[in-house]
Amino acid sequence: MTILEADLTPATLKQDMDRLFFKKKLLNFAVPALILVYMGYVFVAFDMAGLWQRVSWQNAQTLVSDTYSYKTHVTRDNRDGSVSVAIEGERKGAYPEGDSPAWVSLGETAGAETAIDLENGHLVRFGAESIEYDIPGYGLVRATPTRAKGVQAELPAGDVPDWISVSKNRLAIKTDAGRLTVTRNRAEVFRYFNGWELFFFTLDSPYHGLSIGEVLTRAATGEAGAILNDFWNNKMWRHRDVAWAIAETLLMAFLGTIGAGIVALPLAFIAARNFSPFGPLRFVARRFFDFLRGVDSLIWTVVLARAFGPGPLTGALAILVTDTGTFGKIFSEALENVDEKQIEGIASTGAKPAQRYRFGVIPQITPVLLSQLLYFLESNTRSATIIGAITGGGIGLLLTQAIITQKDWEEVAYYIVLIILMVMMMDWLSGWLRRRLIKGEGGKTKRKARADGKAFLLP
Repeated sequence: MTILEADLTPATLKQDMDRLFFKKKLLNFAVPALILVYMGYVFVAFDMAGLWQRVSWQNAQTLVSDTYSYKTHVTRDNRDGSVSVAIEGERKGAYPEGDSPAWVSLGETAGAETAIDLENGHLVRFGAESIEYDIPGYGLVRATPTRAKGVQAELPAGDVPDWISVSKNRLAIKTDAGRLTVTRNRAEVFRYFNGWELFFFTLDSPYHGLSIGEVLTRAATGEAGAILNDFWNNKMWRHRDVAWAIAETLLMAFLGTIGAGIVALPLAFIAARNFSPFGPLRFVARRFFDFLRGVDSLIWTVVLARAFGPGPLTGALAILVTDTGTFGKIFSEALENVDEKQIEGIASTGAKPAQRYRFGVIPQITPVLLSQLLYFLESNTRSATIIGAITGGGIGLLLTQAIITQKDWEEVAYYIVLIILMVMMMDWLSGWLRRRLIKGEGGKTKRKARADGKAFLLP
């Protein structure tokens, strides 16, 4: 018996197999255990329990409701007694002087009583000296604002409910019917309604309040241009500015992506082993790509904004710099995997080096180039939204401004819907171009046999 045969006894093989299975079992248990330990560390380090306790479901509910509703403000200046009514409290949505919705009864003179019917028995009155809120099931709340003593509140006897906040300088009441806030300088009532009011026409437009049928009838009788102009120049929703912002966002994504592809392609030849025999130059090119893509596009945005100032062009440059590094690596790897036989075939015809690259290399890597360009174009459409918020251009800027105000969350919802639609459109467009340019579905041909046995192509 040889030494090899002695080592391969059944007992030895069984020990080796048991040892191997034990290692695999240990590994199968160790990996989930490490993941559980890490998750436990994250739970403690990020204070997940405290985060859950700090969640304000009431604020979240208010935020969600603000995305699909609007509020009308009835405001009284406590200094001179003047009352104004405005949608979302903006001057652009203010009712003309002396005009108001049906549920607000304005006094004929400044300082006269104004009655605000919030329905279901909720009634607010702005008197000459005090503000009263008659709340069904609770009673009458009276607030008298003064310059010296602040806001003097009179409430029904008993404990103050959670939905009423009282302090020396402020009274706030929040009910299902609406809100009332009284300070030294002003008293304000908010009432919520579902929908996006003034989305199509503002209060000063002759088409505000008309039904869809009435608007279409006027459009058919020659007022289509005026209707479109009132909608396009809407001062509240700024449709013209929003359309231009979306165009800027798409322009940033397109210029950045295509520009990066144009810059990265010739540099990729320098970084490819089979096209750049000089090692140090190839090393420098590869490290240059690492440097460009190693810095996030948001960091490049901040750096370039300091250098070139804010604007859409700065955002396009930030995308271009980051994607140049990514495209350089992808294109160089694609060049290293080209079929040398095709290049040799082109060279055998006496083609010059430039012609070899044009007809022997580019056709091979074109599917990779196009697929990556289209994918990054779709991805950069989303990135351009965030970059635009930093550089001061595109739909990202409008979205950031609407979020910072924390007032018109229906506008935030509007911009988010537009961004989603924009991304969906770019996804469809990139998929369509990918099928047309790479798979050739748009250029399919059919063969038709002729009687003489020959074939020709039909488009």
